[in-house]
Amino acid sequence: MENTMLCVLLLLSILIYCGHCGENYALPSASVSTSPQGPLYSGETVTLQCDIPDYTDWTYNWYRNNQQFSSQTSETITISLPDQAGQYQCRGTRTTRPQWSNLSSSLPIIITALPETTLSVEPNPVFPGETVTLMCSVGSDSSWNYKWYKDRNDNEVSQSVIHTITGDTLTISRAAESDQGLYLCQGQRRSRPTSSQPSNVITLTVNALPTASVSISPQGLFYSGETVSMQCDISMYTDWTYSWFIGNNFKSSTPGQTITTLSNQAGQYRCVGGRTGRPQWSQLSVFLPIRVTDNQPSTTLTSDKEDVFTGDSVTLTCTVESSGWKFYWYRHRPDSTPVTTTSGYSYTLSWVSVSDGGQYWCRAGRGDPVYYTLYSDPVQINITERPVAVLTLQPNWTQIFIRETVTMRCDIQGGGDSDWNYRWYKNSQSVIPFNTTPEYRISPVYMSNSGLYTCEGVKGNKISKTSDAVQLTVSDKPKAVLSISPQWLNPGDSVTLSCEVDKTSKGWRFSWYRTVPYRAGLPSLSDSSYSVETLSDSSTGTTESFYTLSPAGHTGGYVCRAGRGDPVYDTLYSEPQFLWSGDLQSSVSLRISPNTTQHFRSKSLSLSCEEKGNSTGWRLMRYTERGVESGCVSNWGSITGSTCTISYTYTWYSGVFWCESGSGEYSNAVNITVDDGYVILESPVHPMTEGDSVTLCCKYWTTSSNIKADFYKDGVLIKNEIIGEMTIPAVSKSDEGFYKCKYPDKGESPESWMTVRVLPGSVVSISLPRLLCGLLVVSPFLLVSIVLTVKCCRARGLCSTVKSPQDQIRSDDVIEQTESSV
Repeated sequence: MENTMLCVLLLLSILIYCGHCGENYALPSASVSTSPQGPLYSGETVTLQCDIPDYTDWTYNWYRNNQQFSSQTSETITISLPDQAGQYQCRGTRTTRPQWSNLSSSLPIIITALPETTLSVEPNPVFPGETVTLMCSVGSDSSWNYKWYKDRNDNEVSQSVIHTITGDTLTISRAAESDQGLYLCQGQRRSRPTSSQPSNVITLTVNALPTASVSISPQGLFYSGETVSMQCDISMYTDWTYSWFIGNNFKSSTPGQTITTLSNQAGQYRCVGGRTGRPQWSQLSVFLPIRVTDNQPSTTLTSDKEDVFTGDSVTLTCTVESSGWKFYWYRHRPDSTPVTTTSGYSYTLSWVSVSDGGQYWCRAGRGDPVYYTLYSDPVQINITERPVAVLTLQPNWTQIFIRETVTMRCDIQGGGDSDWNYRWYKNSQSVIPFNTTPEYRISPVYMSNSGLYTCEGVKGNKISKTSDAVQLTVSDKPKAVLSISPQWLNPGDSVTLSCEVDKTSKGWRFSWYRTVPYRAGLPSLSDSSYSVETLSDSSTGTTESFYTLSPAGHTGGYVCRAGRGDPVYDTLYSEPQFLWSGDLQSSVSLRISPNTTQHFRSKSLSLSCEEKGNSTGWRLMRYTERGVESGCVSNWGSITGSTCTISYTYTWYSGVFWCESGSGEYSNAVNITVDDGYVILESPVHPMTEGDSVTLCCKYWTTSSNIKADFYKDGVLIKNEIIGEMTIPAVSKSDEGFYKCKYPDKGESPESWMTVRVLPGSVVSISLPRLLCGLLVVSPFLLVSIVLTVKCCRARGLCSTVKSPQDQIRSDDVIEQTESSV
């Protein structure tokens, strides 16, 4: 029940209040006004007023751009433009009801731009003394007054004698350099807006007047009676008229730059230019003084050389006190036609000949007409033929070897006295720029000294002709080259040793040596393979490049070398060359097994040095294209006693073999060929003696049986044998030569040389044909018996067998006794 009563009372209260709410009372309105009204300009002040028509006792609140503007509460406020432009509102407040007004609408405070100002100038740039007009305008309104500023906006140009301000115009009379600068203007008036914007800035340039200068020709001191030309030069513009002054007195005015006057009109001259266009005047030139003397000038003639050689140059110099002269040059007579005229004071005679010699004069002249100086005194020029330098080598060898000594001599031909110094050149580059002696010695010479050498003589300022070039070629130390002919000996033969050094070199003396096993203390070859002993009759050397061994003797080695110069410069020793004899020697013999000169590859071979005397220290030697090899070394074979056994032969074992002792004795030599073909010829190792019987055997690689073979001597087929061997019953000298054999379809052997000796004073032997003839006379039966016996022996004999005539002596004795009895 109580709750119900509370709800009823609450409802009645709400209804009563809502009845009061139906009464609507509006708040007072506020508005903002401005003074002045209309467009607002930068620099002005504006008064704002807040108007609230109802009630009084208002306090005013001001807002700018929705922010409370200031603490002012008055009805009006004052703002400055342009800084305080914006959107303005106001509202009133009071202590009684209503306590506030509505907020006013926004009033925009907008700045209107000041009128634009335009500045122009005429002319610009300007020359000193000219009038300049500057004009300022603000649109088309003529109610403006104008202020003028220079360089700064606080530096106002005032009215003066030079600066005249009339309306919108500033006139500068007689412009000077101080008037140059930056100019601007601004309009002002009483009505709003009271000022315009500042004008554009104009730079006024004051250019200096063109400079005038006076030049004179000729220059320097003038002589009485000369004609002088003066020229007024103005660097800029054209169409000038030139005015001339002597001192400060006007002389003349001409359209041309140049005036001509006599030199006796001395004074201070200057000029100025004038023209109708801008600029109308130049600056006045500085004074140019003209000085005059009454004396006629003289000249002095000098020469840089008086005694010269043909081909030289001579420079004559003519001097005079002042400048601007041309120079006239005379030869033989001063009143003759000039040889030449020069603008300079010197005259050079280039590449002179003897005919250019004689006396010379000079004089100078200038102006138009020409004003001449006096003639100079004469100068005598003596010209002689240039001496010739001749370079010679001493000794005269163009091919020089390293570490030799060479001397070059420079002789001056046609050079008169001997007071010469010398210059030396290599490949046109100076090597000795000054030498008082005519010789240039290089000791020792090296490769770097090679080149083309020349020389020339120098005497004071005179130089001889350069010599012809001489080529100096420096080579490595030469090595002599020895050759022996013939290299294989026949008993009693003469042998020629020939020694040669570089064919382009000269002046050698040749020495000859026999090789001996190496011994310390004796001259030796560079590889110490042999020492050398001088052949007895060649100790001093000879200019002949050959040496004859007569008789040659036996197997032996030889070398040569050459020397030249003082001190003597020696070549290297030649490589040793060997003279071979196949004849057996008394001291030692070389034996071969198998006893033939040709051998198949991969077979065994033994070589034995069989001593017959007291010689010791024997060694086996071999000569091939590679040179001499000593000893039976491991890559040859093995040594047993005095025998060298080669168990497996190769083709490169081929060569000439011999034995030699420590004392220098030699055995016979054997030429052995190891062939990798299928056929060889077994032939005698040692020379045959005339009358010996010899059998040549043709062998095939895979068989020991006899096969049909063809035999050749010196390339000509001489016999065809079905058993593969050919026998010569009694050899003669005509059988000597190269032999080979050929198996059809199997190949052919190398050639082997067979030597046949003729022994002087031996017992006369009877050949087989002669024996048969005797037997035919004595007994046919005996003849048949002997023939059968010979055939039987041949059938059982070995290949390459030899039967000596010594073995037939007893038979021959029998035959001879039989013949005597008959």
